[in-house]
Amino acid sequence: METSHISGLFSVLIYAGLGIAVFALVLLLVEVATKYSINRKIADDGNIALAIVLGSMIIALGMIISAAIR
Repeated sequence: METSHISGLFSVLIYAGLGIAVFALVLLLVEVATKYSINRKIADDGNIALAIVLGSMIIALGMIISAAIR
């Protein structure tokens, strides 16, 4: 039984690492594809609309990664 828990934990860590890596890659691609810094626009300029769009992209990407893992 102990082996099963360790195997499950290992699988969770692998999938979580893979999901975070894909998530970071997509955010990097979005940052490179735009002609302005998303971080600067949200933090310094206070662009709420851009923050909402980025948040919805994060949720959608999380749903896609979750569905792919299952």
